[in-house]
Parts: sequence; C-alpha cells; structure tokens
Amino acid sequence: MLVRCLYASRPAASLQGPGLDLILEQSRKNNPALGITGLLCVSENLFIQVIEGGRDEVCELFNAIVRDDRHQQVRMLTYEEITERRFGNWTMGHVSMGKVNPSLVLKYFKRAELNPFDCSGQATMSLLEELVATASILNRGD
Repeated sequence: MLVRCLYASRPAASLQGPGLDLILEQSRKNNPALGITGLLCVSENLFIQVIEGGRDEVCELFNAIVRDDRHQQVRMLTYEEITERRFGNWTMGHVSMGKVNPSLVLKYFKRAELNPFDCSGQATMSLLEELVATASILNRGD
C-alpha cells in the first residue's frame, strides 16, 4: 500500500549550504532502496517535505525526522493512502522557497509568506503540485 505524508518543520539551526547538501545527498542515496520519493522545500526557517512510498517505510522515515535534532516543531500536515505517486520522478526534488514568486504563494496562503502552520495541508500540497507543474523543482536526483 502506498501512502503520502506531508509535513512541515523548523530547522534547529540555519541549514544552508553544506548542511542542506548533506540532507539532500542522504535522501537521494537512501530513499531509492526504501522506495521513497518526494519533494523538499527549504527556506531560511522552514522545511516542507512530502514523502511517498510504502506505509511502513514512510512512517519509519517520518518518525526518524521527528527524532532528528536538525528539526524542531515537526507537524504532520496530511497523511493519506494513495493509488499513485505525484512525486514519483524524484528521489528527493528540492525547491528553494526564496526563488518562488510571491504571487504564487499568495494564491494559496493568506499572505505572500509561506506559512504551512497557518493553513490547510491541502493548500500546501496544491502549492507543491504547482511548483512541479511549473518546473520550479531543482536537482531531480533520479
């Protein structure tokens, strides 16, 4: 059975440059063997990630993220059983939120500021889907 989990968290410390590269490298290395695909959106003070795969694998990965001291305020936004993947072409795609047009964010959120803690999980998922549709994803990693 396939599931999709969307969560948001705050970095415990600024994760730019080498720290972010390490997370992406680990994801791209480990996720294919687990059947995990997904997308990671990063800003200076925010992670938004969608992970897809088997129920056990996704749950174990989410639990590891909750325990990871690089994350704080980890909040599950949506969790659902799915019939097909939306992010199946990415072992871990990456979106730099600083480069996303603010008007696109305003389409789904109260202000032109990305705050998944203050909106529905579906609004956040819709933004991610639009980022995929507009080819805003970096480093497909497949």
